[in-house]
Amino acid sequence: MQRRIFLRSGAFALVTLGLNPSFLRRTAFATELRGAARGKILIVLFQRGAADALNMVVPHGDSEYYALRPTIAIARPGARAEAALDLDGFFGLHPALAPLRPCWERGMLAPVHAVGSPSATRSHFDAQDYMESGTPDVKSTADGWLNRYLATRGTCAECDATPSKAFRAVAMTEQTPRILAGPAPVIAMSSLDDFTIRATGSDVERLEALYRTGSADIIHGAGAETFDAVKMLRAANPRRYRPENGAAYPRSQFGQRLLQIAQLIKADVGLEVAFADVGGWDTHVNQGGATGQLANRLTDFAGAVAALVADLGDRMGDVVILTMTEFGRMARQNGNGGTDHGHAGAMFVLGGSVKGGKVYGRWPGLAREQLYEGRDLALTTDFRSVFGEVVRSHLGAVDASALFPGFSGTDRIGVL
Repeated sequence: MQRRIFLRSGAFALVTLGLNPSFLRRTAFATELRGAARGKILIVLFQRGAADALNMVVPHGDSEYYALRPTIAIARPGARAEAALDLDGFFGLHPALAPLRPCWERGMLAPVHAVGSPSATRSHFDAQDYMESGTPDVKSTADGWLNRYLATRGTCAECDATPSKAFRAVAMTEQTPRILAGPAPVIAMSSLDDFTIRATGSDVERLEALYRTGSADIIHGAGAETFDAVKMLRAANPRRYRPENGAAYPRSQFGQRLLQIAQLIKADVGLEVAFADVGGWDTHVNQGGATGQLANRLTDFAGAVAALVADLGDRMGDVVILTMTEFGRMARQNGNGGTDHGHAGAMFVLGGSVKGGKVYGRWPGLAREQLYEGRDLALTTDFRSVFGEVVRSHLGAVDASALFPGFSGTDRIGVL
C-alpha cells in the first residue's frame, strides 16, 4: 500500500494527528519534563481579536478610567443597575460576566490584569502567533508551546491507564491551532458528532485494512490509536450526553464546544489538554458599555465557561481553565465608540486548585505618563510567567522555563 493512497483516504481526514516517529517528539527548545500529576487537565480558551481588558475587569477605583472612556466605561458598583460587579473595592467584573461571579466567591476565579506579550506589535496575526508559540517577536519558532509541553514530558499515569493516548490533547477547532502545532499527536475536530458520524462503518474498516497492510512509518505511527479513538467515542455515545448540575450551555458554537470538552473529560478518555477559541473581540466600532457588542460576546463567553464549571462539578478539583487574548485595547475610546488595538490585557485562571478571590498583577495606572506609549495599558506581567506557573504547578512540569526559549523571567504569580 503506497503512502499517497493512504493519505487520500477520506476517513483519515476526520482528525488532525501528528504522525511522526517518536524520536522527533523532542524539540531543540525543551528538555525532558516530568509527567503531569495524575488526572490533571488544562483547558485553554483563546479570545481571538483582542478582548478589551479594561471593560472586562473594570478598574473602577481609578478615576482616569472614566476620563478616558466617557461613553463606554462601565459604571462604578452601585451607581445604577448595569454597573460593574465589585470584586475588591478597586476592580469589578463587567456585568455580562455575572455568571462567573460565583466562581470568584468560591475562591476559584483569579483574574490577572496588565498581562500580555512584551512585543510591541499591534498585528493580530503576529501577536497571536507569538502568544501561541511562546516566543514573542520570534517568527521562526516551528511549534506551539503546548505541543512542546506534550512532546517533551512523560505520559501522565491517567493517560497510561486508558486504551488510547489519542485523546491526550484535543482542539475543538477545524484545524490544529498554532499553540498545539508540533510533533506530539493532537486531535483537532469541529465537533464530536463529526468525528463519530464520519468515522463509522466502512470508513473505519478501510482504515483498519490500510493499517494492517501499510508500511511501518506513517501508518503505524498513530494508526492504532486512531482506531481506538473512534471506538472510544462510539462507546461514549456523545449524542446521549446530558449536562449535570443544572448546567445550561449557550447554543453558540463556543458553548457547544465547551459542552463537548466536558463530555470528553467525563468519558475518561485520558484527556490532558483541551483547546477552544472564540472570535469577535475586535471592537473598533460601537463597542458599547454595559450593553452592546462587547457585552454580547461576554455574555456568551461567561455563560459557556460557567456551564462547563457547573457541569464538571467535583471534577473541577483536577481542572484549570486558562483564558488568553493576543493583546488588550487602547485605553482611550476612539471616535467611533470603540477601542483600537492596545498592549496589555487580562486573563482568567479558574479551577479548584486556583487561589482565587484576588486580582493578580501589578496595576500600572491609567494616567497619561503611566500608559504604554502614552496610549495603552502598560504591561506588568509577562504572559509566559502565567503559562509557566500553570504548567508547573498544575501539570507538574519540572522546568517550565524550557518551554519558553529566551525567557528568563522568574516571577511567581502565586495564582496556583
